[in-house]
Amino acid sequence: MKRVFLIVLDSLGAGQMPDAPVFGDRDCHTLKRIAGSKKFAFNSMKKMGMGNIDGQEFLPREEKPLAAVARVAELSCGKDSTIGHWEIAGVVSPAPLPTYPDGFPPEVTEEFTKLTGRGILLNKPYSGTDAIREYGREHMETGKLIVYTSADSVFQIAAHEDIVPVETLYEYCRLARNMLQGKHGVGRVIARPFVGTPEEGFTRTYNRRDFSLEAPEETVLDRLAAEGKTVYGIGKIEDLFAHRGLTKSIHTGSNTEGMAKALEALDLDFEGLCFVNLVDFDAKYGHRQDVDGYAAAFAEFDAWLPSFLAKMRDEDVLMITADHGCDPGDSHTDHTREYIPLLICGKPVKPLNLGTIEGFATIAATVADYLGSSYKCGSKSLLPVIAKPSKDEKALVKAALEAMEKSYSPYSGFKVGAALLAENGKIYSGCNIENAAYSPSVCAERTAIFKAVSEGVSSFKMLAVCGGKGGKVKGVFPPCGVCRQVIAEFCSPDMPVLLISGRNSFERTTFGSLLPGAFSPSFMGKSDAGK
Repeated sequence: MKRVFLIVLDSLGAGQMPDAPVFGDRDCHTLKRIAGSKKFAFNSMKKMGMGNIDGQEFLPREEKPLAAVARVAELSCGKDSTIGHWEIAGVVSPAPLPTYPDGFPPEVTEEFTKLTGRGILLNKPYSGTDAIREYGREHMETGKLIVYTSADSVFQIAAHEDIVPVETLYEYCRLARNMLQGKHGVGRVIARPFVGTPEEGFTRTYNRRDFSLEAPEETVLDRLAAEGKTVYGIGKIEDLFAHRGLTKSIHTGSNTEGMAKALEALDLDFEGLCFVNLVDFDAKYGHRQDVDGYAAAFAEFDAWLPSFLAKMRDEDVLMITADHGCDPGDSHTDHTREYIPLLICGKPVKPLNLGTIEGFATIAATVADYLGSSYKCGSKSLLPVIAKPSKDEKALVKAALEAMEKSYSPYSGFKVGAALLAENGKIYSGCNIENAAYSPSVCAERTAIFKAVSEGVSSFKMLAVCGGKGGKVKGVFPPCGVCRQVIAEFCSPDMPVLLISGRNSFERTTFGSLLPGAFSPSFMGKSDAGK
């Protein structure tokens, strides 16, 4: 039973992206900033290989990491949680969501006042803690709502829980969410309840709730749920995706609670995705410019991680990443435009360094691929690169290599071997056979196919091919054009193809990737190839 646990360390950026100045950011690197704190601990994540990621040279490297690691660049035009999570789930946002550096226009504030029957205070980009400290007393005296924004696309409503009950505040947020569409379609409407007194000070509570704009396209969550798989959201995942695409969700009040719920999820029997957001990094420490607090939260996660890894099942895959940056030591309190780290581990995963990758949607593509979903997005899955060889793959590679040794190639000296795994589980192998006249020569792939068909077998699951001069495998050698056309007669575009690059290594692809737009039996009115 395959399960993916995707944990987002909210705002744990892995270094400034080249276009960061366009977003008002300079000299930002969230992970590097907190690594300088005495509260920082880096034991479990070191073993995972976080120090091996591009741009993290300030961290110690791991010679034998547990995870496949990468630094991932954002393609969307933004640096906030909504756009970041959308892209992680497969949807790239080419245009930014609206922001309000001068506050919301009268057409917005007047309509909101009309809907709620309450006036508003502030209406500027503002620090949340400053907002309640400076306007909390007036709010309690007048009942007016504290409305503010930030550099992100957000409409935030702060209210004292004794003046505006939490459920009433949520209803005001729903009214705002329905109102803020189209050109004023902000990414999130956020409820910011607080408690306390003007004399003793105010404190925001864990009853924060986000009301997000719906993703404009289908996400991997939507597709997985439609296909009958479990999609379990923990933390603010339900808010960020407007409760869409989730079959189960639980809202948490802290990183500690979120990690506890993630640990409990390991005991559940399901096939699908468990998507976790740990928001304290961002909300409690990043925005508040608390470097030590951020570092301590990272240390807590680092100490918790071994307990999670110990409970993972054989087919479980863990992915740890972020959604943007929020450098707690830079010149402002807003999010920062940064790369994100990506660490993938589990028994099915081969640890390696993937370098720098374009697009958070790579995560969605990989999740879909591993779970056998039909979901497609603009990014490629990492699974062909990071997956450990299966028993079938190992057997097929072995058969192709053995067939290569039998090659009859006295003229070119180029030996090729191929092996086909049939639907019935049997492997058919073949080698290239040359002729002095050359034209009667036959390739290894066709030899394997013709052998199988001559024995009444015409349905296949996988193909492996290897080749090299003098019998030494070096580099990959895809099937020639003639062989590809013959393969198209019997195999589907989705059939996996292993291009063997060495005695113990191969690249995964699909037949459709090798021969897009092939002349197939469907052109002749036949729907079932080879049957």
